[in-house]
Amino acid sequence: MLKRYTFWLWVAIVFQLLTGAVHSLSLFISPVPGNETERQLFELMANYKFDLGAGIHRSMGNLFKALSSCFSLLCLLGGLINIYLLRRKVEAGVVKGLVGIQLVVFGICFGVNAALTFLPPIVLTGLVFVFLAVTYFATPSESVASE
Repeated sequence: MLKRYTFWLWVAIVFQLLTGAVHSLSLFISPVPGNETERQLFELMANYKFDLGAGIHRSMGNLFKALSSCFSLLCLLGGLINIYLLRRKVEAGVVKGLVGIQLVVFGICFGVNAALTFLPPIVLTGLVFVFLAVTYFATPSESVASE
């Protein structure tokens, strides 16, 4: 079982969907300020709008929610593509190619998270990256019968 690439791809799928779900919670839960400085910061992030040109005015909170949404959608897209590959029993060479692409994307995402965020997204994105890497190296390059 541990030598089958399909097992490792399912583990990667679980962590992709889990990461997307956990991160999407930030879209619905507002942080509570712990002191006066944080209250002012949250107030400015929510209400001060930047002029972004062409009549577009957005707050830092709007930009943050957009970025958060995109990260959740990236994880959902990766997981759903992998589920599709497994359900359709796509040949191993195609799976390896698509997992390789995801490995690059989630590797860059992990690097950015490691440099700029906090522990939960770093750990979850790191686990996605690790399990995609294990899947990539466990997947045969040649076309073989689906497992």
